[in-house]
Amino acid sequence: MIRTDALDRLPVRASVPELLAALDERGTAVLSAAPGTGKTTLIPLALAGLVGEGPRRRVLVAEPRRMAVRAAARRMAWLLGQEIGDAVGYTVRGERRVGPATRVEVVTTGVLLQRLQRDPELAGVDVVLLDECHERHLDADTALAFLVDVRTALRPELKLVAASATSDAEAWSRLLTVQDDAEGPAPVVRGRGEGHGAEVIHAPPPAGIRPAHGTWVDQALLRHVAATVRLALDRHEGDVLCFLPGTGEIARTAGMLDGVPAEVLQLHGRAPAAVQDAVLRGGDEGRRRVVLATSVAESSLTVPGVRIVVDSGLAREPRMDHARGLGSLATVPVSGAGATQRLGRAGREAFGTVYRCWAAADDLRRPRFPAPEIRIADLASFALRVSCWGDPSAAGLALLDAPPAGAMAAARSVLLAIGAVDPEGRATDRGVRMSRLGLHPRLARALLDGAPEVGARRAAEVVALLSEEPPREYGDDLTAAWRSARRGDDGYGARWRAEAARLASSLAGGRAQGRAAPGGTSRGEGRAAPGEALQGGDDRVAGLVTAFAFPERVARARGDGAFLMASGTGAEVGGGSGLRAAPWLAVAVADRPATAVSARVRLAVAVDEDIARTAAAHLVTSGEEVHWEDGDVVAREVRRLGAIELTVRPLKKPDPVLVRAALLDGLARTGLGLLRWSREAEGLRERLAFLHRELGAPWPDMAEVALLDRAGEWLEPELSRARRRADLERVQAGQALRRLLPWASGAAARLDELAPERIEVPSGSHIRIEYGGERPVLAVKLQEVFGLSETPRVAGVPVLVHLLSPAGRPAAVTADLASFWREGYRSVRAELRGRYPKHPWPEDPATAEPTRHTKAREARNRAAGPGPR
Repeated sequence: MIRTDALDRLPVRASVPELLAALDERGTAVLSAAPGTGKTTLIPLALAGLVGEGPRRRVLVAEPRRMAVRAAARRMAWLLGQEIGDAVGYTVRGERRVGPATRVEVVTTGVLLQRLQRDPELAGVDVVLLDECHERHLDADTALAFLVDVRTALRPELKLVAASATSDAEAWSRLLTVQDDAEGPAPVVRGRGEGHGAEVIHAPPPAGIRPAHGTWVDQALLRHVAATVRLALDRHEGDVLCFLPGTGEIARTAGMLDGVPAEVLQLHGRAPAAVQDAVLRGGDEGRRRVVLATSVAESSLTVPGVRIVVDSGLAREPRMDHARGLGSLATVPVSGAGATQRLGRAGREAFGTVYRCWAAADDLRRPRFPAPEIRIADLASFALRVSCWGDPSAAGLALLDAPPAGAMAAARSVLLAIGAVDPEGRATDRGVRMSRLGLHPRLARALLDGAPEVGARRAAEVVALLSEEPPREYGDDLTAAWRSARRGDDGYGARWRAEAARLASSLAGGRAQGRAAPGGTSRGEGRAAPGEALQGGDDRVAGLVTAFAFPERVARARGDGAFLMASGTGAEVGGGSGLRAAPWLAVAVADRPATAVSARVRLAVAVDEDIARTAAAHLVTSGEEVHWEDGDVVAREVRRLGAIELTVRPLKKPDPVLVRAALLDGLARTGLGLLRWSREAEGLRERLAFLHRELGAPWPDMAEVALLDRAGEWLEPELSRARRRADLERVQAGQALRRLLPWASGAAARLDELAPERIEVPSGSHIRIEYGGERPVLAVKLQEVFGLSETPRVAGVPVLVHLLSPAGRPAAVTADLASFWREGYRSVRAELRGRYPKHPWPEDPATAEPTRHTKAREARNRAAGPGPR
């Protein structure tokens, strides 16, 4: 019997006529309704004609998570007074509960994508409803883009609804518009009800909480969250739903809630289906519950009995280091949309209360929506899907955000290496088969290439392990985790067995192709007979299949638990890990924290070099390597597996061109100090730098960068004759620099005129000019420039005269000698004449005789007759 009372209480019911009319008129619509108003449960029933007066249709509802799929289907079946599999059913990977009378089928977006790729027309489906669009999961964005294509080209009668509680409705409205629709964007239907509502209480943590980074969360924040849960239990009636970023934080917070007068439950994507279902069914009468949940409980779920939400304010988002091929999770502030969804969980059944563990002022600082997954995630699966769809660049798809070019290039590189696409990005037959396995392309490659080597069953079992990371308590050794999964009667073990069976069945349903050779071609076809399977134990089997999936992550030991992966990234295993002694690893799961130099190995298997070479054959290269290393030229013949050196031999006769390039690299790294610089050479460089600064071309730039850029010009022929560092150290830099002088224009002949090395002063001395500063400097004893009224110039620039005492110590600095004689000399004379009485200190230096000597020596010189002063 249909539960009419429950249906009538759902606020979104008032919007059903408008939505049905919009679909009849335009075929597409955006439904924007607040959390808890019934959009996930009532709307599909109305679209299918199971409630109300609408026509009978077959409706496909896509949810972002398996838990939401089961919960939504269960709720709709309950509203109809039926069992799952009657009018309402569901399908998730590895589980299907539908019957011949099913009119509403709830599926994950991943299942929807698989169906679209097998049957783009979605034969038999009248309406597709994509729920929770605001979450911006990559599968949901992709499915919507494909559905818009289907409506445009194949099935204009297919009706499409994008639904969310918080999304940017106008943006989705524009996206749903078919190209030739002259009526404008798709209609937006806004639900007028808002559920029961909730009071918001901000409960900021104490000062001193450190910001989360990577997957690390300050324990002090978790203690504050646990304290807030205790406070909520004391102050309010009903169950508590507490949002935390991940399973680790859930487990730690659960430990902090020992002794609370309530049952503490943990709800997350890895929880067994039975546990998830028990949480969503509600608790025993009179017994309160605290449900600690990740973001899986944000949307499409009603947790019975919940009246209070405690929001930690944190969420997890994927991150992808495309250069290293390593994914990770980042802990980020929950978006405004996410916080609104969490708030809605408190008001599903009655007026509720929400405790937000942050200050009210922080509401405005939070991002409006979560980061679209297409911007931050690994795009290999997406790139394969769009290639199979016929649009390898995704340029023609209706996407709110275009895929980043760098991420797409990295994804296409992976797909080309495993034979999934051709050099133009078009899907190969092998790639099409991979896309239909429901796996990441890397894992699909491991399954297809591993089966002929180790047997279909064992390949399927290892790939099932790789497709969902085992629980941490299984350890970091993949082989041990495999054995634990075989023995395990936990939720993970059950899911693993189901997935392994599904994958083995998929191999049996089609021919298992042989390994892809470099360049993406297949090495052979047909499943291996039992006698042909790889000989050896679980380690060798798990190692080969894992290395097929992640060839860039095969790693060789460097000692003390450190490894070097073929990608060039360092990796480290935990201190107590049994993998520390392995000579080689095939790394299945690793991440690189933001502040770490090396990746952290979370799951791997010990292998040998033979398996590494087999799985990563396309990364094995041989060649001559001549480069600058540790301060000199190193020439050797190297065989590599990616960044790992397998064999190295000295190269007796390296290519001179490579040697020259290595020497230039050494100069760039070490600097021009490698050359022999005499005082004259340094002086020449300073003079030329001065002329370049003051006169410009054709005088050459003497800056380090400029000289290094032109090193191939002015260091020849010595550079081409050099073979090692010692040869560079013998190059006379001054002689080489003269090759840069502007000989062709004739200006080089004026070097000594424009920037003389020395100039003659009135005493007859030839004094060196220093060109190393901002202005040329003439450092000369004061008595030697008596009578010189005009400041000397070089290239038209007045020199800066450093006037020295008879002992050579600084006495005064001037750029205007005439002014100094008039105004500054008197004070210098007063200060120094008593200190140096043997030297002349005339009252009028402008007319005095210049001299290099004392008064007595000068008198003797005059008595002796003409000669140098």
